[in-house]
Amino acid sequence: MKRIIVSVTNDLVTDQRVHKSCTTLFNNGFDILLIGRKLKNSKQLTRSYKTKRIKLYFNKGFLFYAEYNLRVFFILFFLKKDILLANDLDTLLPNYIVSKLLKKKLIYDSHELFTEVPELINRPFQQSFWLFIEKNIFPKLKNIYTVNEEIAKIYSQKYHVKVNVVKNIAPIITNVEINNELYEEIKGKSKMIILQGSGINIDRGAEEAVEMMQYLNGFVLYIIGSGDVIESLKSMAQKLNVTNKVFFKDKMPYENLMEYTKIADLGLSLDKNTNLNYTYSLPNKIFDYVQATTPILASNTKIVSKFIIENKIGYITNTHNPKKLAKIIENIFSDKQQYNIWCKNLKKVAKEFNWENESKKLIKIFKNAN
Repeated sequence: MKRIIVSVTNDLVTDQRVHKSCTTLFNNGFDILLIGRKLKNSKQLTRSYKTKRIKLYFNKGFLFYAEYNLRVFFILFFLKKDILLANDLDTLLPNYIVSKLLKKKLIYDSHELFTEVPELINRPFQQSFWLFIEKNIFPKLKNIYTVNEEIAKIYSQKYHVKVNVVKNIAPIITNVEINNELYEEIKGKSKMIILQGSGINIDRGAEEAVEMMQYLNGFVLYIIGSGDVIESLKSMAQKLNVTNKVFFKDKMPYENLMEYTKIADLGLSLDKNTNLNYTYSLPNKIFDYVQATTPILASNTKIVSKFIIENKIGYITNTHNPKKLAKIIENIFSDKQQYNIWCKNLKKVAKEFNWENESKKLIKIFKNAN
C-alpha cells in the first residue's frame, strides 16, 4: 500500500478540497497522512485516514511560514512515504526539497493563482518572495493539477509544463436532510440569502452584501465562514442597524454548513475583478449551491459567470452597488417562473457536477504519477 503524506497550512476541519481528496485516495487503497495546523479554536477531528496537527508558536506573517516550512520539512523527511502532496504554494518548498533529497514522487495541487491574491498584490516584497519560489520550482514539477481550465492554461503557458484539472466540486449531499428546526428558526416569513466560504476577505463583495440589506425587507442574510473582513462586517451591520437581518456563523463542518445552504433561497458569489485570482476563480461555494439546488446571484467574473450562464442556474450582475443589488434580488423573487426554471436546472447540473464524477480524474493522476 503506497503512503501519501499530504500537507496544508490551515486547520484541517473545514478544508473540503483536501478532505475530499484524502478520502477518495484512502478509499482507493492509499495510506494517507494529512498534516495541518492545530489552532486554539480548532475543533475535534475524526477522519477515516490518519492526521497530524502541528501547534506553532507563530500563526501569521513571515515567522509563521518560516516555522511551518521548517517543521514540515523534518516531518516529511523522517516519516515513511511514497508520494508527497503539496497543497498550494505555501507548502511547496519543504515538499520539493524532501522529494529531491529522498527521490520521492511529488504532486502539487494549486488551489488558486496564489501570487495574485489581493493579500499579496499590494505587498510587492511578499509577492516577489512567493513568485521567486514559484518560478524556481514550478517548471521542474511533473505532476500538477489545479481547480479549473483557465488557471491550468495560465500556468502551462507561463512555465511550459502540463497542468491537469480537478475542480473543487461538492459531493452529492444525500446525507444532508432539511433541518426542520433550523428551517423554522431562520425562514419564518423571510427569504434567506447566504454567503459562505473559508475566505471571506477583501474584494469578495461581502461589504456590499451587508449594505444592501438596508434596502431589503422580508429577507435575511447569513454569512457563514471565516476571513479577514468578518469583524469589520459585524461592525458595519451594527452601524447600519441591520443586525436583525444579517447573521454571522463561524466556519463549521461541511455537513452542518450544508444544512444552512440547503434551506437558503439564494446563494451569493460577489467576487470583484480586482485581481487575476478572483477573475479566474471558480469557488467551491458555487458547487455547494448547486448540490443544495440554491439559485445563485454572482458577479461578472470570467469563470463563474460562464458556468452560471451556460447552465442557466442564476443571475449575473455587473454592479456591486448595494441599492442596485437589493433591487436585483427583489426582481429575482418577483419572477417566480424564472426562479423555478433555475431550480429545475440545478437538479440536472448537480447530477453532472459532483465530486463522485470529478474524483475519477484525481485517482488517475495519483495512479499514473511519475
